[in-house]
Amino acid sequence: MPGSASGKCSASDTVAVFTEVTEHDAQALLNTLGLGALRSLRGIQGGIENTNYFVDSERGQHVLTLFERLSFAQLPFYLHLMQHLAHRGIPVPDPAADAQGTILHRVNGKPAALVNRLRGASELAPGPAHCAAVGAMLARMHLAGRGYDRHQPNLRGLPWWNETAPVVLPHLEPEQAALLQSELAYQNHVAASAAYAALPRGPVHADLFRDNVMFEQSPGQAPVLTGFFDFYFAGVDTWLFDIAVCLNDWCIRLADGQADDERTAAFLQAYGAERALTGPERELLPAMLRAGALRFWISRLWDFHLPREAALLTPHDPGHFERVLRARATRLAPAFA
Repeated sequence: MPGSASGKCSASDTVAVFTEVTEHDAQALLNTLGLGALRSLRGIQGGIENTNYFVDSERGQHVLTLFERLSFAQLPFYLHLMQHLAHRGIPVPDPAADAQGTILHRVNGKPAALVNRLRGASELAPGPAHCAAVGAMLARMHLAGRGYDRHQPNLRGLPWWNETAPVVLPHLEPEQAALLQSELAYQNHVAASAAYAALPRGPVHADLFRDNVMFEQSPGQAPVLTGFFDFYFAGVDTWLFDIAVCLNDWCIRLADGQADDERTAAFLQAYGAERALTGPERELLPAMLRAGALRFWISRLWDFHLPREAALLTPHDPGHFERVLRARATRLAPAFA
């Protein structure tokens, strides 16, 4: 996952810092953005793709991201998408602009962005109410993104899976390699189908895991979703793939990778109340659940076996999404279909 904008950080948390940012560096950016004096600067736990810091200034609380893989040419798509959604009522971080309206900056030679820090905290043990809130907001986000005029494919989509699978295959046991190759062949077959071509498309988050959503909750009251963040895997893809990625995290039992039917039903009912699934989407939902699991199994294998240097970086366990993929592949049709 990319870096987190949640407020959770403890002495035992992992901090990934690829590029060091000094207080002088942070203050220089705050000056450019007219955000006043720096009050605190702190590295954020959990990043795999980027360097992230909490930056508090006299004008508010912010999150600074330095992009380690994405280029200056790629980043406008993500940042302007966040701005587009924020200005249409979707609770996402809004990139700070300088006097000329520029929202992509440079810190220590790296492309960088500063966004407002969202309220609340991530819910890592969600119930049906949390899943319903995410499903409803995801549908609203998909609809709000229809007018976005920039285009960039999902850079971790099927072409990337086809390119990366041969790199990780030598690190797998024979049974794992057979599973990866057979599932990849199946996904290429699905992608060539008429039903797949008919799927609605638009900007998708593509990485909306539990730690990329914020909630506020008071005792005895329903959780209030306060924001989606970490859009740096976003791209134009099928909305169904975005749904599948969410179902494979929010509605999965982490212990064994099996689906939780109650949470799944809550998510899909709430999503459908905002935007009804089309016929091709209902037909291909089981296949896209497998696709979502394959995508994250491949990327976690890549991060695990070919890691980059970073301070205190611990890659995610690739075995989790292998279990999810096996569970999705053996369950021919979800109970909610």
